[in-house]
Amino acid sequence: MKMFHGVELSAGTAAFLACPQRMLIGGELVDAVSGETLPVVDPASGEVFCRVPAGDAADIDRAVKAARHAFEAGEWSRMRPVDRERLLLRLADLLEANAQELAELEAIDNGKPVTMARHVDVALSVDFLRYMAGWATKIEGSTMDVSVPLVRDREFFGFTRREPIGVVGAIIPWNFPLLMAAWKVGPALAAGCTMVLKPAEETPLSALRFAELVQEAGYPPGVLNVVTGHGHTAGAALAAHKGIEKVAFTGSTEIGKLVGKAALDNMTRVSLELGGKSPVIVLDDADPAVAAAGAAQAIFFNQGQVCTAGSRLYVHRSRFDEVVEQLSAIAASMKIGPGIDPTTQIGPLVSAVQQQRVMGYIHGGLEDGARAASGGSAGEGPGYFVTPTVLVDTRDNMRVVREEIFGPVVVAMPYEDLDEVARRANDTPYGLAASIWSNDLSRVHRLIPKIKAGTVWVNCHNILDNAMPFGGYKQSGIGREMGRAVLDLYTESKSVIMML
Repeated sequence: MKMFHGVELSAGTAAFLACPQRMLIGGELVDAVSGETLPVVDPASGEVFCRVPAGDAADIDRAVKAARHAFEAGEWSRMRPVDRERLLLRLADLLEANAQELAELEAIDNGKPVTMARHVDVALSVDFLRYMAGWATKIEGSTMDVSVPLVRDREFFGFTRREPIGVVGAIIPWNFPLLMAAWKVGPALAAGCTMVLKPAEETPLSALRFAELVQEAGYPPGVLNVVTGHGHTAGAALAAHKGIEKVAFTGSTEIGKLVGKAALDNMTRVSLELGGKSPVIVLDDADPAVAAAGAAQAIFFNQGQVCTAGSRLYVHRSRFDEVVEQLSAIAASMKIGPGIDPTTQIGPLVSAVQQQRVMGYIHGGLEDGARAASGGSAGEGPGYFVTPTVLVDTRDNMRVVREEIFGPVVVAMPYEDLDEVARRANDTPYGLAASIWSNDLSRVHRLIPKIKAGTVWVNCHNILDNAMPFGGYKQSGIGREMGRAVLDLYTESKSVIMML
């Protein structure tokens, strides 16, 4: 395959797609034990263009055993932190060297615009691996003076150690496949863990290419294993496996609860980065044009398939009509097309199921009395497209307002004062993110503590930094990704007291 939707693929992408796809287990590229495969579908046409192994519980079991051997008896258990750092840096270099190929794989597998994939997904993955590489040599404990009241005539010395938690099972979603892999792999390997990575069945290709680059970087066998397969088979088997110490999951709140319950049965450590229904709050002093552009980026970025998508827009009544009019104009002007086309601004959704889900929410909202100021249709021709949609005349109790849609759909609502908008913004089971648009920093600072969310952006949205912890309140998850905080998810604290 050299051409995709009339666009010539890079030589690396064409070569990768021409080869049989295999999983990485114990340092070897292998087929599923069953010999079964899964179709990989082009979301811009609905056609199958590739197949990958359909791993299941048997494949998960041998991957966990390979990771266990690497952790306890292999080279990884004896490797110095500085050598783990060098391997992570080498992997980041390889991702950067193959950036165009990885971006093309994300575009044809997920549907996202290839330009965005290159400058967001791949670039952030490279930077994050380099950031986490630095932490490999900086994981430390502490010493302390201890007071032991029961033995007053002896002296004691106390210290703590941070040790790798062990074998990690990581389950990642389909909206940012490569970046989510990096978010799990980086801290786990920096901490000295080994892992089994299970990508979403809809988007397995970048994880399989990532596995090849891990081999090329020279990682010992079994340190990273990649198993493709369905969530209800391979994913469920990984979450419930008794041979892992930690489950790291990113995905929907619904599935996250199932993963958490499976982990709890084994008392396996678990971190969950889940869904959101993030509010975008525009104060009355904000520039309507700036706020509209910001709201568009907040909801239409990655076709709205973002856990932090700004899907609830609250605009002060005095600015409401202006902001909605300009936002609707932006939505109507965006170019829709295959992700591999470098001029595309809005690609298809990832699957037919997701398209049907999003259109179901739109139709339900319209039936409940909402009105589409822009969009509201499935687009023309083949593929899983949904036009950028702005819904007005919505009420707080509507499903389109309360539930996560995960598509390019925003509900716009007016408000009167800060106390009202804070109350309405918090009236949700989620608490992942929010943004505030204003030039009045005094009012912004008063509003920030009232918003129950893990991240609050001011005059921006969907901006992440490797050093900033990321995670949510309430049903948006447990634990924090990125920053120093993420290392707590992959290490155990051991206390040592010595009698002198």
